Amino acid sequence: MDYTRIKYEVDQRVCTISLSRPEKRNAFDDKMVAELTTAFYQAQKDSKSKVILLKGEGDAFCAGADLAYLQRISKFDFNQNQEDSSSLMKLLLQIYSNRKPVIAVVRGPAIAGGCGLATVCDIIVASKETAMFGYTEVRIGFIPALVMVFLVRRIGEGRARELALRGNLLTADEAYTIGLVNHVVPETELDKRAQELAQELIKKSSASSMGLIKELIARIHGMSTSDALDYAANLNALTRMTDDCKKGIEAFLKKESIKW
Repeated sequence: MDYTRIKYEVDQRVCTISLSRPEKRNAFDDKMVAELTTAFYQAQKDSKSKVILLKGEGDAFCAGADLAYLQRISKFDFNQNQEDSSSLMKLLLQIYSNRKPVIAVVRGPAIAGGCGLATVCDIIVASKETAMFGYTEVRIGFIPALVMVFLVRRIGEGRARELALRGNLLTADEAYTIGLVNHVVPETELDKRAQELAQELIKKSSASSMGLIKELIARIHGMSTSDALDYAANLNALTRMTDDCKKGIEAFLKKESIKW
């Protein structure tokens, strides 16, 4: 697919998906949502990559929805709005449930829907000087409905409530304090740190294990303790039968290093 809103590239087993509208501060519209959905599906199937980086070109990660896009959807009827919301839902779920780990590299603002894109990633690395996070939808009479499902899981209901109700912005350090961000680094070290994390996952972690861990975390949320343990026990048994597990145990017993 020829992308016009994003860029897709693979190097050293790292797939980098970049929002590529720097003149619009990487604001998204329905076309970008469609391209991102396709790109993440492509990345999951891409045998040349093991880890995915999501980043924004220029001085912003993603400033939220494009103004022209907002003008269009303000005139949609219910069915049109439902279809458009469904497209965004599929994108968020595609990122969240992707079998490969996804690292958000946040330079500059990640606002509203842009913050949602970062939230559904597995790991967020943020610039100490420039990164800003916030769900500002309430300030224009809207709500962060879809991403709230994921935000509550990530930072807990109490903090999610305050963040959504106030619509306030957080610095990288503040976002780290509430558990939204995983790593805060100086701007000059942002890309280096993201690559270091990606290479650590590539070299030290089993691809099948990472995929199963993501599946486990996604599925046990909301289950009763008994159901969650039953599911975990079955997945435990299944994992023991994978090629990666057999390879890992054999290498461990022989005290050999593993090349993943």
